[in-house]
Amino acid sequence: MRQTWIVFIRFALLAGLLIPAGRTAAQESEPQGPVYIVQPGDTLWDIAQRFGVPWDQLASANGILDVSLLAAGDELIIPGIQGIEGVLVTERIPFGENLTSLSRRYQVPEEILVRLNHLASPARLYSGASLIVPEDRATSDPKRASLSSGESLLELAAGEGLNPWSVVLRNDLRGSWEALPGEGLRLPVPGGGQDMGPGGLPDAISLAEMESAPLVQGDTGVIRLKTEGEIELGGSLFDRDLNFLKDGEDGYVALQGVHAMADPGLYPLTLRGRLADGTPFSFEQMVPVQAGDFRYFTLNVPPETIDPANTKPEDEIWMGLAQPVTQEKMWDGIFQTPVAQPSPCGFTSFYGERRSYNGSPYNYFHTGLDFCYNYNLEVNEIYAPADGVVVFAGPMTVRGNATMIDHGWGVYTGYMHQEEIYVKEGDRVEAGQAIGAAGETGRVSGPHLHFEVFVGGVQVDPMRWLEQDFP
Repeated sequence: MRQTWIVFIRFALLAGLLIPAGRTAAQESEPQGPVYIVQPGDTLWDIAQRFGVPWDQLASANGILDVSLLAAGDELIIPGIQGIEGVLVTERIPFGENLTSLSRRYQVPEEILVRLNHLASPARLYSGASLIVPEDRATSDPKRASLSSGESLLELAAGEGLNPWSVVLRNDLRGSWEALPGEGLRLPVPGGGQDMGPGGLPDAISLAEMESAPLVQGDTGVIRLKTEGEIELGGSLFDRDLNFLKDGEDGYVALQGVHAMADPGLYPLTLRGRLADGTPFSFEQMVPVQAGDFRYFTLNVPPETIDPANTKPEDEIWMGLAQPVTQEKMWDGIFQTPVAQPSPCGFTSFYGERRSYNGSPYNYFHTGLDFCYNYNLEVNEIYAPADGVVVFAGPMTVRGNATMIDHGWGVYTGYMHQEEIYVKEGDRVEAGQAIGAAGETGRVSGPHLHFEVFVGGVQVDPMRWLEQDFP
């Protein structure tokens, strides 16, 4: 009998060694929370910072002993986030959304979105930013709506054949009184399908796009809206008024240049207006601006050529010419080159180049594109790149013989240092028409054409307009 007990004890000990220690306990205390799929380039520290979780706590919750073994596609439980389960995915925030509309879009409470994305400020919800949300939570409601002035949520729900309380719950409202006129609401109607339109704007605006995002210093920003019926539209970007102009039957477009010296960072883009029934609305979202890739030059010039007493009066006149916004769009397609082609020497200076004059800081920049003087031609003629109306043609101290053309919608082109001007103020010109001849008038070091493009009162990179069709 004693031998039998010894054999049993030995077997039990051996079996104990073969059973993974603490397995039952691990299952009972397994951490709960949403699951994040590791993306290429992720590190444990990046993920921990993104969710506001200590990295060692994240490692412990997932049994990670060697952080170097973390690989794309791995599933990580994110501890400490209560009230949400499932797989987390990363989406890009569209233009036209805010915290409230994103909460309604993904059916996630605002406080959970804030926690998931470690949001310290609504400014982090800028157009194009990454947003972490639960997978498959994007709304399938096929209809958006907004209250008109004087309309109640009860009336809206009745008109759609819905229980008012279902609309209140779907939009996470405290009561029917909390819905505001012009605010984007989502209606819990059957049918499925992907949601259409920007949730942060009234349902009368079915499309909102910000092209070329993120913007870069010297870019031309293009804001497009598509509406149901005519509405009053306005707004601002970089502290400049946005001028929305009709583009087709139900479209509006605003163009705005980004200054070459604009500090990289986030800038508020505001939209405001009035719907066809008189309901006012407003919206704001941050848009990012990135630094351009510009060369740096140190130049020595006569001091009087950079003396503000000499340059400022002429600058104010020249910049003032490009401020009015003509309602007619006169150009069509990509701008033509303003000089004869092919040119044997190309460009002598590019837009945006940072310049230090006589040891100054690099707080000057080249405002346009310089075309070389072609000595193989008897006359270096300059051609209008697009249809337009001449708003200035005459001599200036710094710019020499200069011409400016209005192409409509706040877009202008300028031509400096001409030997001769062929046009006069008020002339309507066509694309390809000779408007002057290049030279070396004004303050220059040699003959060339200095070519500028203005958009929304700001000088932008002309090369973009010679390569891309705007808007």
